[in-house]
Amino acid sequence: MSGDAQPAPAKHPSRVRDTLLVLLAVGFAASISLSEAVLAALALWLVTTGRARGGSRTLAWPLAGPIVAFACWTVVTALASGRPLESLFAAKNLLILATVWIVFHALPDVGGAHRFVTRLGWALALVSLVAIAQVATCSGNRLHLQDPTLPPLVRSVFGRCARAHGFFSIYMTFAGVLGAMLLATLPRFGSAERPRWLAPLVWLVNAIAFGLTLVRGAWLGFAAGLLVILALLRRRAMVLFAVLVLAAGIFTVPGILARVETIADPSEPNARARLYMIQTGLRLAAEHPLLGLGPGGVKRAYSQYAPPEAVKRATGHLHNTPLQIAVERGLVGLAFWLAIFVDFFARAVRVLRRLPRDDEGARALVVGAVSAVAGFLVAGLFEYNFGDAEVLLVVMTIMALPFVVERELSN
Repeated sequence: MSGDAQPAPAKHPSRVRDTLLVLLAVGFAASISLSEAVLAALALWLVTTGRARGGSRTLAWPLAGPIVAFACWTVVTALASGRPLESLFAAKNLLILATVWIVFHALPDVGGAHRFVTRLGWALALVSLVAIAQVATCSGNRLHLQDPTLPPLVRSVFGRCARAHGFFSIYMTFAGVLGAMLLATLPRFGSAERPRWLAPLVWLVNAIAFGLTLVRGAWLGFAAGLLVILALLRRRAMVLFAVLVLAAGIFTVPGILARVETIADPSEPNARARLYMIQTGLRLAAEHPLLGLGPGGVKRAYSQYAPPEAVKRATGHLHNTPLQIAVERGLVGLAFWLAIFVDFFARAVRVLRRLPRDDEGARALVVGAVSAVAGFLVAGLFEYNFGDAEVLLVVMTIMALPFVVERELSN
């Protein structure tokens, strides 16, 4: 080696990044506080180490146009709401939209994206085992678990057991996170995991817990995502595997079968309550078409506009994401919100078309991301999942994956 050879660059910054990405996967599965702290640390790491990629603006800051437009319009509606401070606080989830840029810059390459998704699947599988135990050991009387002398974590995790929720505060959040990850990881079977049996096993554990959440809207979103995978991916054996798992769950678990049977039943109490919410939301949107009520406005106005026959007289959301956006941010805000996802799908499909047909790993990442976001949007027709911070964090992370692939194609 020549005497003037330069020493190899230090690997310390990469180790910091890799450690933070592992912690981020753990946080997404178990703790929103950890997730937010790690994202802040990753953002600081990117700034201090200068790791933000160069290149064209659209590549370095994917979806920047519609995201910034939606954020700015949200601030406008908050300031015009009559309760600006309250509305601005209600719009705090806007910061989560920056997750797509942080993760995009933090993931080093396609291989790093695969590793992150794999680790998130493993972390969720561990939480899913806890969730399965919650339901499997559930008894009619767990009052002893409400004993204030017991640790709060024990009371929270095992004191409520009728529906799987893991370490999340509610089963709907758990279902939203699991549904997104099940769709994001399904296309990767046989292309990224070694040994090949591990990915289906991890996926199966998460699928069982997903079924035990008994969240029908999330199930419908998952079904929509499966159709997307079927349309975009040549390797369709994994879709058959998923359908068989779903069928086995429906016909062998009484609680799941009972929930499936009520999906199309308009007389079911929850279904009736949500129909009243939609009626009220449409009325509010018609009366405030431009600026809406401002973020948090549904909570303030619902009781005054709910029909007399509605049993639930107060709510903070309408169990329908597009309608919630229209009511609180007006039709302009809804258009900007839709533009985020239209831009995402258009660019993801362009990336998919540029990929060689034999690059199954990269194609699986893109198809998984597209199907997960499609499932999220369909599930949002039955739940305000855009306002669920834990779910939105995972979805915005998944939305970064096609742009990591695009960046590698452009280098």
